[in-house]
Amino acid sequence: MKILTVVGARPQFVKASEISHVLRQANTEVLVHTGQHYDDRMSDVFFRELEIPQPDYNLGVGSAGHSVQTGEMMIRMEPIFEQEKPDCVLVYGDTNSTLAGSLVASKLHIPVAHIEAGLRSFNRKMPEEINRVLTDHISQWLFCPSPKAMDNLKSEGITKGVHVVGDVMYDVILRHIGSAEKKSNILDLLNLEPGKYLLATVHRAANVDNAERLFNILETFSLLDETVVFPIHPRTFKAIQSAVFSTGKNIKFIEPVGYLNMLWLEKNARMILTDSGGVQKEAYWLGIPCITLREETEWKETVQAGWNIVTGVERAKIMDTVLNFPIPDSRPALFGNGDASQKIIKRLMSEICSSL
Repeated sequence: MKILTVVGARPQFVKASEISHVLRQANTEVLVHTGQHYDDRMSDVFFRELEIPQPDYNLGVGSAGHSVQTGEMMIRMEPIFEQEKPDCVLVYGDTNSTLAGSLVASKLHIPVAHIEAGLRSFNRKMPEEINRVLTDHISQWLFCPSPKAMDNLKSEGITKGVHVVGDVMYDVILRHIGSAEKKSNILDLLNLEPGKYLLATVHRAANVDNAERLFNILETFSLLDETVVFPIHPRTFKAIQSAVFSTGKNIKFIEPVGYLNMLWLEKNARMILTDSGGVQKEAYWLGIPCITLREETEWKETVQAGWNIVTGVERAKIMDTVLNFPIPDSRPALFGNGDASQKIIKRLMSEICSSL
């Protein structure tokens, strides 16, 4: 079987590393990198560390507004899809790359498989929410990380081709946590002690493109009586520079780090503050309390389990939660057993063979 995989952003590289590893054992994969994330810190380092095959095509789209970026991806993808004639187009998550790949495939009558299907924040102001909803309604095969995601699809009338398989990112953590422990020297480089710092990531448009929200987040971090390690996304860096924010000396800004270093920073943090969906899950699997700097989350199971508290950007609520996080006594298994990649490829091959 020939599968064409579309990736373009950091979380997709992580997921694709495990899926490609399994897929290529008995099938042909054509890997298309849209270039949505394009510099070494956001792209190339993940291909090296996670041993992802080099892309067969790199579209080099780069940064742009949502419509321009998505449109340019579609223009550059269409001749590739026509030339390669894959049996299926595989997409991940909720980025512009995901939507662009899904739309082009559907126009060319190529079936779409969506990994991480069924997630909903129920906030249509988020570009990611639009991308994931549209992709789910285009897809022929939908691989859900949890029963809740399947229920979301059912409520929208999507029941055919839906499979609960677990979360591919858990597969990746299980495979690489040992390597992170052996290879990462990030704690030494930053002079950090395990359990003696907070880890923060902020990149969502709602937080970064809104100067008031971003100022409130940074000022809150500055008021905390702990070191806040802040790997700063290029988009966030530009926003801070343009607004000339001043920050406290307790905030340790660092450049984006690779997967292994990020995993080790997460594993050894006392607590994580983030607006990233992927980081929320990683915090849960690693047993680290998480504060979500948004008004909602797609990963509601982590909140229900008590390991993730959604605070928004309200200063008093963030500070109180940092000081008084009620850590639960248990951490139930969520999002599968670490074999999602095997389940996805086995099911996908069966579905494709039966449809030919």
